[in-house]
Amino acid sequence: MTESTRVHDAYLECERITREQARNFSYGIRLLPGPKRRALSAVYAFARRVDDIGDGQLPSEEKLRLLALAREDVHATSTDSVDPVLVALADAAERLQVPLGPFDELIDGCEADVRGARYRTFDELLHYCRCVAGSIGRLSLSVFGVLDHVTGERRADALGVALQLTNILRDVREDHLDGRVYLPDEDLVRFGVRLEPGDGRTEDEQRWASLIRFQAARAEQWYDDGLRLLPMLDRRSRACCASMAGIYHELLARIAADPGAALSHRTSLSGWRKAGVAARSLAGMAP
Repeated sequence: MTESTRVHDAYLECERITREQARNFSYGIRLLPGPKRRALSAVYAFARRVDDIGDGQLPSEEKLRLLALAREDVHATSTDSVDPVLVALADAAERLQVPLGPFDELIDGCEADVRGARYRTFDELLHYCRCVAGSIGRLSLSVFGVLDHVTGERRADALGVALQLTNILRDVREDHLDGRVYLPDEDLVRFGVRLEPGDGRTEDEQRWASLIRFQAARAEQWYDDGLRLLPMLDRRSRACCASMAGIYHELLARIAADPGAALSHRTSLSGWRKAGVAARSLAGMAP
Protein backbone atom coordinates (compact mmCIF):
# COMPACT_ATOMS: atom_id res chain seq x y z
CA MET A 1 0.00 0.00 0.00
CA THR A 2 1.40 3.40 -0.96
CA GLU A 3 1.64 6.23 1.54
CA SER A 4 -1.00 8.26 -0.30
CA THR A 5 -3.43 5.33 -0.15
CA ARG A 6 -2.69 4.75 3.53
CA VAL A 7 -3.29 8.44 4.32
CA HIS A 8 -6.48 8.49 2.24
CA ASP A 9 -7.84 5.42 4.04
CA ALA A 10 -6.83 6.86 7.41
CA TYR A 11 -8.87 10.00 6.80
CA LEU A 12 -11.84 7.91 5.70
CA GLU A 13 -11.71 6.07 9.02
CA CYS A 14 -11.55 9.36 10.97
CA GLU A 15 -14.51 10.70 9.00
CA ARG A 16 -16.44 7.51 9.75
CA ILE A 17 -15.74 7.90 13.47
CA THR A 18 -16.82 11.53 13.36
CA ARG A 19 -19.97 10.81 11.37
CA GLU A 20 -21.06 7.99 13.70
CA GLN A 21 -20.00 9.36 17.08
CA ALA A 22 -19.89 13.18 16.91
CA ARG A 23 -23.54 13.77 17.71
CA ASN A 24 -23.22 17.56 17.63
CA PHE A 25 -19.93 18.43 15.99
CA SER A 26 -20.48 16.37 12.85
CA TYR A 27 -23.12 18.83 11.62
CA GLY A 28 -20.56 21.63 11.53
CA ILE A 29 -17.64 19.55 10.27
CA ARG A 30 -19.65 18.57 7.18
CA LEU A 31 -19.71 22.22 6.12
CA LEU A 32 -15.92 22.42 5.69
CA PRO A 33 -14.08 21.92 2.42
CA GLY A 34 -12.37 18.53 2.03
CA PRO A 35 -8.88 19.19 3.44
CA LYS A 36 -10.17 21.02 6.51
CA ARG A 37 -13.00 18.52 7.03
CA ARG A 38 -10.56 15.63 6.99
CA ALA A 39 -8.10 17.36 9.32
CA LEU A 40 -10.78 18.28 11.86
CA SER A 41 -12.16 14.73 11.67
CA ALA A 42 -8.69 13.47 12.59
CA VAL A 43 -8.61 15.85 15.56
CA TYR A 44 -12.06 14.69 16.66
CA ALA A 45 -11.24 10.99 16.25
CA PHE A 46 -8.25 11.18 18.57
CA ALA A 47 -10.08 13.42 21.06
CA ARG A 48 -12.92 10.88 21.06
CA ARG A 49 -10.44 8.10 21.81
CA VAL A 50 -9.17 10.01 24.83
CA ASP A 51 -12.69 10.76 26.04
CA ASP A 52 -13.75 7.13 25.65
CA ILE A 53 -10.87 6.04 27.86
CA GLY A 54 -11.85 8.54 30.55
CA ASP A 55 -15.55 7.69 30.38
CA GLY A 56 -15.16 3.92 30.08
CA GLN A 57 -15.76 1.18 32.63
CA LEU A 58 -12.16 0.12 33.23
CA PRO A 59 -10.52 0.50 36.65
CA SER A 60 -8.98 3.92 37.27
CA GLU A 61 -5.43 2.58 37.20
CA GLU A 62 -5.99 1.07 33.76
CA LYS A 63 -7.56 4.25 32.47
CA LEU A 64 -4.56 6.26 33.61
CA ARG A 65 -2.23 3.78 31.93
CA LEU A 66 -4.12 4.04 28.65
CA LEU A 67 -4.17 7.83 28.85
CA ALA A 68 -0.40 7.80 29.34
CA LEU A 69 -0.07 5.63 26.23
CA ALA A 70 -2.33 8.00 24.30
CA ARG A 71 -0.04 10.86 25.33
CA GLU A 72 2.96 8.95 24.00
CA ASP A 73 1.10 8.12 20.78
CA VAL A 74 0.20 11.71 19.95
CA HIS A 75 3.82 12.74 20.35
CA ALA A 76 4.96 9.96 18.03
CA THR A 77 2.46 10.37 15.18
CA SER A 78 3.69 9.19 11.81
CA THR A 79 2.17 8.41 8.45
CA ASP A 80 4.00 5.08 8.79
CA SER A 81 1.86 4.13 11.81
CA VAL A 82 -0.47 1.14 11.69
CA ASP A 83 -3.05 3.25 13.56
CA PRO A 84 -5.19 5.15 11.02
CA VAL A 85 -6.05 7.94 13.46
CA LEU A 86 -2.37 8.61 14.12
CA VAL A 87 -1.66 8.48 10.38
CA ALA A 88 -4.33 11.10 9.71
CA LEU A 89 -3.13 13.30 12.57
CA ALA A 90 0.43 13.16 11.31
CA ASP A 91 -0.67 14.20 7.83
CA ALA A 92 -2.89 17.00 9.17
CA ALA A 93 -0.05 18.28 11.33
CA GLU A 94 2.19 18.47 8.27
CA ARG A 95 -0.29 19.84 5.72
CA LEU A 96 -2.17 22.35 7.88
CA GLN A 97 0.39 22.93 10.64
CA VAL A 98 -1.97 21.51 13.24
CA PRO A 99 -0.08 21.65 16.58
CA LEU A 100 -0.56 18.45 18.55
CA GLY A 101 0.55 19.89 21.90
CA PRO A 102 -2.99 20.87 22.99
CA PHE A 103 -3.82 17.17 23.19
CA ASP A 104 -1.63 17.11 26.31
CA GLU A 105 -4.10 19.48 27.95
CA LEU A 106 -7.04 17.33 26.88
CA ILE A 107 -5.38 14.29 28.44
CA ASP A 108 -4.63 16.30 31.61
CA GLY A 109 -8.36 17.05 31.90
CA CYS A 110 -9.34 13.43 31.36
CA GLU A 111 -6.85 12.33 34.01
CA ALA A 112 -8.52 14.78 36.41
CA ASP A 113 -11.87 13.13 35.61
CA VAL A 114 -10.48 9.68 36.29
CA ARG A 115 -9.10 10.84 39.64
CA GLY A 116 -12.51 12.30 40.56
CA ALA A 117 -11.38 15.90 40.86
CA ARG A 118 -13.81 18.43 42.30
CA TYR A 119 -13.59 22.17 41.85
CA ARG A 120 -13.74 24.51 44.80
CA THR A 121 -13.86 27.71 42.77
CA PHE A 122 -14.83 28.78 39.28
CA ASP A 123 -11.17 29.53 38.53
CA GLU A 124 -10.37 25.86 39.16
CA LEU A 125 -13.24 24.79 36.92
CA LEU A 126 -12.09 27.29 34.28
CA HIS A 127 -8.68 25.62 34.15
CA TYR A 128 -10.39 22.27 33.60
CA CYS A 129 -12.60 23.71 30.84
CA ARG A 130 -9.57 25.15 29.09
CA CYS A 131 -7.91 21.75 29.23
CA VAL A 132 -10.74 19.65 27.82
CA ALA A 133 -12.49 22.12 25.51
CA GLY A 134 -10.27 25.16 25.05
CA SER A 135 -7.64 22.76 23.74
CA ILE A 136 -10.05 21.54 21.04
CA GLY A 137 -10.88 25.15 20.21
CA ARG A 138 -7.21 25.91 19.67
CA LEU A 139 -6.74 22.77 17.57
CA SER A 140 -9.78 23.70 15.47
CA LEU A 141 -8.42 27.22 15.03
CA SER A 142 -5.28 25.82 13.45
CA VAL A 143 -7.46 23.93 10.96
CA PHE A 144 -9.62 26.97 10.21
CA GLY A 145 -6.64 29.32 9.90
CA VAL A 146 -6.58 32.98 10.99
CA LEU A 147 -4.15 35.83 10.39
CA ASP A 148 -4.30 37.26 13.92
CA HIS A 149 -3.41 34.09 15.77
CA VAL A 150 -3.10 35.67 19.24
CA THR A 151 -6.59 37.18 19.23
CA GLY A 152 -8.02 34.16 17.44
CA GLU A 153 -6.59 31.76 20.01
CA ARG A 154 -8.05 33.77 22.89
CA ARG A 155 -11.49 33.80 21.30
CA ALA A 156 -11.30 30.12 20.36
CA ASP A 157 -10.39 29.36 23.95
CA ALA A 158 -13.37 31.39 25.20
CA LEU A 159 -15.72 29.57 22.85
CA GLY A 160 -14.35 26.24 24.05
CA VAL A 161 -15.04 27.27 27.65
CA ALA A 162 -18.60 28.28 26.72
CA LEU A 163 -19.23 24.91 25.07
CA GLN A 164 -17.82 23.01 28.04
CA LEU A 165 -19.89 24.96 30.55
CA THR A 166 -22.94 24.09 28.45
CA ASN A 167 -21.83 20.47 28.36
CA ILE A 168 -21.53 20.42 32.17
CA LEU A 169 -25.10 21.71 32.56
CA ARG A 170 -26.43 19.32 29.92
CA ASP A 171 -24.80 16.29 31.57
CA VAL A 172 -25.21 17.33 35.19
CA ARG A 173 -27.65 14.50 35.97
CA GLU A 174 -25.54 11.74 34.37
CA ASP A 175 -22.35 13.06 35.94
CA HIS A 176 -24.07 13.35 39.31
CA LEU A 177 -25.19 9.72 39.22
CA ASP A 178 -21.72 8.63 38.07
CA GLY A 179 -20.12 10.35 41.05
CA ARG A 180 -18.82 13.41 39.23
CA VAL A 181 -19.58 16.97 40.34
CA TYR A 182 -18.25 19.77 38.16
CA LEU A 183 -20.21 22.75 39.51
CA PRO A 184 -17.90 24.71 41.82
CA ASP A 185 -18.30 24.08 45.53
CA GLU A 186 -18.39 27.85 46.16
CA ASP A 187 -21.48 28.14 43.93
CA LEU A 188 -23.21 25.17 45.56
CA VAL A 189 -22.70 26.84 48.93
CA ARG A 190 -23.79 30.24 47.61
CA PHE A 191 -27.14 28.86 46.39
CA GLY A 192 -27.61 26.42 49.25
CA VAL A 193 -27.63 23.34 47.03
CA ARG A 194 -26.38 19.94 48.13
CA LEU A 195 -25.11 17.92 45.19
CA GLU A 196 -23.28 14.92 46.55
CA PRO A 197 -21.84 12.35 44.12
CA GLY A 198 -24.20 9.49 43.38
CA ASP A 199 -27.12 10.40 45.65
CA GLY A 200 -29.34 11.32 42.68
CA ARG A 201 -31.17 14.18 44.32
CA THR A 202 -31.10 17.81 45.38
CA GLU A 203 -33.14 19.19 48.23
CA ASP A 204 -34.63 22.43 46.92
CA GLU A 205 -35.86 22.82 43.35
CA GLN A 206 -35.99 26.62 43.53
CA ARG A 207 -32.42 26.87 44.76
CA TRP A 208 -31.38 24.42 42.06
CA ALA A 209 -33.12 26.50 39.38
CA SER A 210 -31.35 29.65 40.61
CA LEU A 211 -28.00 27.89 40.49
CA ILE A 212 -28.55 26.63 36.94
CA ARG A 213 -29.67 30.05 35.70
CA PHE A 214 -26.58 31.59 37.28
CA GLN A 215 -24.33 29.07 35.55
CA ALA A 216 -26.15 29.58 32.23
CA ALA A 217 -25.67 33.36 32.47
CA ARG A 218 -21.98 32.79 33.14
CA ALA A 219 -21.73 30.59 30.05
CA GLU A 220 -23.45 33.30 28.00
CA GLN A 221 -20.65 35.69 28.89
CA TRP A 222 -18.13 33.25 27.45
CA TYR A 223 -20.22 32.87 24.30
CA ASP A 224 -20.22 36.66 23.92
CA ASP A 225 -16.43 36.67 23.71
CA GLY A 226 -16.01 33.35 21.90
CA LEU A 227 -18.45 34.09 19.08
CA ARG A 228 -16.34 37.10 18.16
CA LEU A 229 -14.08 34.51 16.57
CA LEU A 230 -16.54 34.06 13.67
CA PRO A 231 -15.68 37.25 11.70
CA MET A 232 -12.03 36.19 11.75
CA LEU A 233 -12.72 32.99 9.79
CA ASP A 234 -13.28 32.27 6.12
CA ARG A 235 -16.85 31.59 4.99
CA ARG A 236 -16.89 27.80 5.28
CA SER A 237 -14.95 27.80 8.55
CA ARG A 238 -17.37 30.40 9.95
CA ALA A 239 -20.28 28.19 8.96
CA CYS A 240 -18.71 25.17 10.66
CA CYS A 241 -17.91 27.05 13.86
CA ALA A 242 -21.30 28.81 13.91
CA SER A 243 -23.09 25.49 13.48
CA MET A 244 -21.27 23.75 16.32
CA ALA A 245 -21.60 26.76 18.63
CA GLY A 246 -25.22 27.30 17.59
CA ILE A 247 -26.27 23.80 18.58
CA TYR A 248 -24.73 24.14 22.04
CA HIS A 249 -26.00 27.71 22.42
CA GLU A 250 -29.54 26.49 21.77
CA LEU A 251 -29.06 23.70 24.31
CA LEU A 252 -28.01 26.32 26.85
CA ALA A 253 -31.13 28.37 26.14
CA ARG A 254 -33.34 25.32 26.72
CA ILE A 255 -31.58 24.50 29.99
CA ALA A 256 -31.94 28.09 31.23
CA ALA A 257 -35.62 28.10 30.30
CA ASP A 258 -36.33 24.91 32.28
CA PRO A 259 -33.58 24.45 34.90
CA GLY A 260 -35.44 21.74 36.79
CA ALA A 261 -35.35 19.48 33.75
CA ALA A 262 -31.54 19.38 33.87
CA LEU A 263 -31.64 17.12 36.92
CA SER A 264 -34.39 14.86 35.57
CA HIS A 265 -33.11 14.19 32.04
CA ARG A 266 -30.39 15.07 29.56
CA THR A 267 -31.36 18.07 27.42
CA SER A 268 -30.89 17.42 23.71
CA LEU A 269 -31.89 18.62 20.26
CA SER A 270 -33.45 16.44 17.60
CA GLY A 271 -31.48 15.54 14.50
CA TRP A 272 -33.63 17.75 12.31
CA ARG A 273 -33.14 20.66 14.69
CA LYS A 274 -29.36 20.26 14.56
CA ALA A 275 -29.48 20.03 10.77
CA GLY A 276 -31.54 23.22 10.72
CA VAL A 277 -28.93 25.06 12.79
CA ALA A 278 -26.21 23.85 10.41
CA ALA A 279 -28.18 24.91 7.34
CA ARG A 280 -28.84 28.37 8.75
CA SER A 281 -25.17 28.72 9.64
CA LEU A 282 -24.12 28.03 6.07
CA ALA A 283 -26.84 30.22 4.54
CA GLY A 284 -26.15 33.08 6.90
CA MET A 285 -22.44 33.40 6.23
CA ALA A 286 -21.57 36.30 3.92
CA PRO A 287 -19.31 35.37 0.96
